[in-house]
Parts: sequence; C-alpha cells; structure tokens
Amino acid sequence: MDYKAGYVYELMDQGEPTDNREPYFKEAADEMIRARTLCAKANAVLPNDPSYVEYLEELFGRKLDDVRILTPFNCDFGNRVTFGKNVFINHSAILSASGGIEFEDGVMAAPGLKIATINHDMYDRHITYTYAKVLIKRNAWLGMNVTICPGVTVGKYAVVAAGAVVTKSVPDYAVVGGVPAKVIRYLNPEDMKE
Repeated sequence: MDYKAGYVYELMDQGEPTDNREPYFKEAADEMIRARTLCAKANAVLPNDPSYVEYLEELFGRKLDDVRILTPFNCDFGNRVTFGKNVFINHSAILSASGGIEFEDGVMAAPGLKIATINHDMYDRHITYTYAKVLIKRNAWLGMNVTICPGVTVGKYAVVAAGAVVTKSVPDYAVVGGVPAKVIRYLNPEDMKE
C-alpha cells in the first residue's frame, strides 16, 4: 500500500497507534535522525557561542528571536513542537515530541524538563506506539526536573513544583507538586503580572 507524505503525522495527531514496521513510519524515523543530529550539533557548540541557536532554528523551522533555549537540549521531533513568544527553556530539557508539544507565550521551564507525547502499547510494546499532544499554556512555570506525561495540558499561569510528575491536566492558576502531581493551592488571578 502506498501512503501519502505526512500520513504518519495524521495518525499521531488523531491519537491513533502507529506500527514501526509499516512503510509510512520511515518518515517519522527520518525526522528522528534529523532532529537528533541537529541537537547533537547544537550541544557540541560552546554555550557562550550563540551560533548554536542556528541549529535549533533549523530543528524547529523558525527563527528563535523570541525564544531562548539553553543547551544541552534534546528533542526527537522538531517538526512537532511550536512556540509562542518569550518562551524560555533552561538547560537539559528532553522533549519526546512525536505527539506534538505546544508552548504558548511566556512559558518558563527550569533545568531538566522532560515532556513525553508518546507511549508504548502495553502488550505490543516493541512495535506499536500511541500519542497524545502536550499543551503548556500562557505564562506557565515548570520547575526543575518536572516530567509531563502524554495528553497533559498545563493551564495558564500554573506552577509545577520541582520534581513533579504530571499525569493529569493542571487547571489555570494552580500550583501542583508531587508524584503524581496534585493541586497544592491556587494563585489569585488578580495578583498576576503580565
């Protein structure tokens, strides 16, 4: 069977499972190699040399004038990540992005962020993958060594405490922490500064 270009991404966007033995999966495998190669090149540049950003711009297919990402940085699907304005991602982030990741304006991430948008089928774990997009809404703040699982939305102005494992969506203005993350309290929206 012939598959049109982008078919594997249609499956990912719909949350449908993919089979890594199928010919359509080659497009995804090629993107993984492209993304990992560009990350390796960016990570090989000294951090005080701003030329590393050129590799990240190629990775994401856009200028990063309004986005700051510190190396080391790893992302396996640059074509599946979108950024709003004034996003900051500190060093040692790992984005497993095949299911799609969206960072809205003003998102801040401390060192060691991990986001997963892919999972393995429980029974056919070496062949079948499942996907769910992660959305980080406007001005959310992700603490050090936070892990975000597939399908999670982190609400606007939410704060995720250091070391939290986020398995369920986080409401707007919530402060969450723990493993799995639970709501600790809510911020007052009227006190927020843009």
